[in-house]
Amino acid sequence: MDRSPHRVSDVMTRAVVAVGRRALFKDVVERMAQWQVSALPVLEGDGRVVGVVSEADLLPKEEFRDSDPDRCTQRRRLSDLAKAGAVCAEELMSAPAVTVHADATLAEAARIMALRHVKRLPVVNAEGVLEGVVSRGDLLKVFLRSDEDLADEIRRDVLDPLFPAPAEPVHVVVTDGIVTLTGKVRDPARIPLAARLARGVKGVVGVDCMLTG
Repeated sequence: MDRSPHRVSDVMTRAVVAVGRRALFKDVVERMAQWQVSALPVLEGDGRVVGVVSEADLLPKEEFRDSDPDRCTQRRRLSDLAKAGAVCAEELMSAPAVTVHADATLAEAARIMALRHVKRLPVVNAEGVLEGVVSRGDLLKVFLRSDEDLADEIRRDVLDPLFPAPAEPVHVVVTDGIVTLTGKVRDPARIPLAARLARGVKGVVGVDCMLTG
């Protein structure tokens, strides 16, 4: 059985803390502190995600507490100034929420986080109902796989199919996530593919391919 975590559903946190649209500013701050999270999904109805409140959405209230911004700043920071006067989640939240589906790959989730500059993504179903949350830390869980587990997957899913009859035994050794492939194969044209596929195994840090033809 393949134990490699490939999808968001494999690593996401299913027990999620969230708030409703009318949650007050102080309630949002207290809930973030209590659960030690940097952002909260905002829900309505049967749990549909309509936005996200992050620490960045809360900071303008402190930033502009005693300031009197000039007109240039007012035009440039219009959204932040509005959040500085917000009193509930609906007025604070960033909407629409940046979300991901449970069947998305870890690479897809990482790409969304990077492009949208967010640290956490609500995981929703086809109707937009909250199913969990995936964070940057969750995506890094793949690197906690044991060296033995990685070696088994590479041997089973990469080496055995590519080199069913090697000229001599093909060996895979994994140390601290770094893969070393050694041996002689009958079809040297497949060596670059073997290195690429081994590098694509979730949890692999690097590949040193020493296979020869």
